[in-house]
Amino acid sequence: MKVPTLKVQGLRRRKVSDLPGVTAVARIDRRTKTLTKRLRPGEIAIIDHVDVDRVSAEALVACGVSVVVNIAAGISGRYPNLGPQILLNAGVTVIDNVTPEVFDRVRDGDVVRVHEGTIYLDDELVGKGEAATAESVSAAMAEARAGLSVQIEEFAINTMEYIRRERDLLIDGVGVPDIRTTMDGKHVLVVVRGYHYKEDIATLRSYIREYRPVLIGVDGGADALMDAGYLPDLIVGDFDSVSERALCCGAELVVHAYRDGRAPGLERVQQLGQHAVVFPATGTSEDIAMLLADDKGASLIVAVGTHGTLVEFLDKGRSGMASTFLTRLRVGGKLVDAKGVSRLYRSRISIGSLLLLVATALVTVGVVLWFSPMGKVWLNGLRDAWNGFIFWLVGLFS
Repeated sequence: MKVPTLKVQGLRRRKVSDLPGVTAVARIDRRTKTLTKRLRPGEIAIIDHVDVDRVSAEALVACGVSVVVNIAAGISGRYPNLGPQILLNAGVTVIDNVTPEVFDRVRDGDVVRVHEGTIYLDDELVGKGEAATAESVSAAMAEARAGLSVQIEEFAINTMEYIRRERDLLIDGVGVPDIRTTMDGKHVLVVVRGYHYKEDIATLRSYIREYRPVLIGVDGGADALMDAGYLPDLIVGDFDSVSERALCCGAELVVHAYRDGRAPGLERVQQLGQHAVVFPATGTSEDIAMLLADDKGASLIVAVGTHGTLVEFLDKGRSGMASTFLTRLRVGGKLVDAKGVSRLYRSRISIGSLLLLVATALVTVGVVLWFSPMGKVWLNGLRDAWNGFIFWLVGLFS
């Protein structure tokens, strides 16, 4: 009897046994952010991601992934990261602590089967891990919360180290480059492809239309703006997760470089024939976008998709988030989170006020027509026209 086979998107044919579990195309990459660009609905993601954060988990869910096979621990216990719970809530099967040989045995595009924590390729066992459950994730999160004080201490140490390295930039703005985009006295909208960025942009449509802020996209945030129908004025970042379409849209480009001047993203910009300003600084790209807006005189900085709480800082999973905390202290008087804007801001003309205005105008016109001599003449003419229309309409059926 011939064993059934499956051909997926032109890849070589592989035997697929009629066995339990999930059988699908595997996409493999050690960088989750890079992998999500290639994932298709129903596929299996094979990653190496310690402490899966919220943004990565939401990106995987948005791709429609069926299974996440993680070589590392989804929750290591360092802090209560949110990613694994998000994946489970979305119905995604999560396998953690998988044997590293999977990366050697499975190639991108292979059809694999995952069942009860075991990974098969052509019915051959190539890896085994631990299937995450709601109970196991809950227990791991409780353990991580118990050790949160250690992470807060490390966060404080990283914060002090960042102050020592970047005190001139934070206090006096030393090292901020000159740009051609004018921000003095204007509102600035900084978009990061982070927490709920799509919802935040949608709620700010009235604000953007009325105030026309300077639009800054941080790496993939530029694509988020363009997907929402806006053209960014400025794009800031190391350009590892922004599309060529955005880089060539006409926006001014600012490359985030290391403190020693090395700028890996500059080469990509030059290959596209674009010009970019280099901004050497420690920290994250969203930090330098805010520092840039503050230094150039922005009257208000509205942040979309950025990190705002201690849990979100820790969930980012890197010590550099101390810079984000200090940057917010530096620009705090101007900074407003998009969620706050959507709650506080209302269009100056509400729908109720507009309807009341229309009703008042109609009543006023009616009163004038009823009491004025010219109005009575106009009403009589209108009545005669109506009677003539009725007479004509009745004549059609008589």
